[in-house]
Amino acid sequence: MTSTHDILQMDLYALLGINSTATTKEIKKAYRQKALTCHPDKNPDNPKAVELFHQLSQALEVLTDAAAKAAYDKICAAKKQAEERNRKLDDKRKKIKLDLEARERHAESQSQEEVQNTRTLEEEIARLREEGSRQLEEEQRLIREQIQREREAQQQPTGDSGVERCFTRNVTPKLKLKWKCKKDDETNGGYSEDILFRLLQKYGDVLNVIVSSKKKGSAMVEFATVRAAELAVKNETGLSDNLLKISWLEGQPEVTHPGQFTSSQGLLTNERDYESVVMMRMRQAAERQRIIEQMQREDEEDAARS
Repeated sequence: MTSTHDILQMDLYALLGINSTATTKEIKKAYRQKALTCHPDKNPDNPKAVELFHQLSQALEVLTDAAAKAAYDKICAAKKQAEERNRKLDDKRKKIKLDLEARERHAESQSQEEVQNTRTLEEEIARLREEGSRQLEEEQRLIREQIQREREAQQQPTGDSGVERCFTRNVTPKLKLKWKCKKDDETNGGYSEDILFRLLQKYGDVLNVIVSSKKKGSAMVEFATVRAAELAVKNETGLSDNLLKISWLEGQPEVTHPGQFTSSQGLLTNERDYESVVMMRMRQAAERQRIIEQMQREDEEDAARS
């Protein structure tokens, strides 16, 4: 996660390719254009693209929130004023200034105004992270939908070394998550539904996250697309001090050779991400109950075996 110090070192306007007078609408438009090119769904094996996507998201969060933007602009303005003053100094005064800074470097301290400005920005960023950015979630949802439309528009099967993937319809992809947790650990090993959702949503739409209430260190996640589930299985490791073990629970794609496909191949490929999001939402409540019951049965079976 990008720290306040890191954000202060970045030119958020330059990152988005806009000027400081850009409107909220222009900021959103610039974010979408930039984020589409480096979205994790389009760059699953490119860590630099994922980092750039994260930085763009940070810029969107700060610049579309009035209080955070005001604090950021205030610090930027102060830095520009200081740079302007330095440029106006003549050579003699520059030497005096450099000598003074050298003597005071070990006891360097910010002015009260600089401290207050930095603290204000830190508080605004902390608030954004605690509350969650609805603006960011909405923009990322729009990007995922556009990527989905681009995939469907292609209407062509994608292969991997002569191998095609065949998906089962009407089955949403579900993963089982496990981690170390003692029975008396009230923090559940550091994981909660909210933490798991934040860790996994970067791979795609998360429909459900259910943490087992009977068995510590166990949860289930349901994704909207198989691609998102595959990325999570391949890339997500969880918290650094308590790693996640992720396995398929349901909806894992089968691998078959092109010769095994029937004439319905085009239809299967076009529908490889399953039903539309609208139909997903209609089925979500009933599906969630079924998943809970399934996890309860698995927990009881695990308890009986142990």
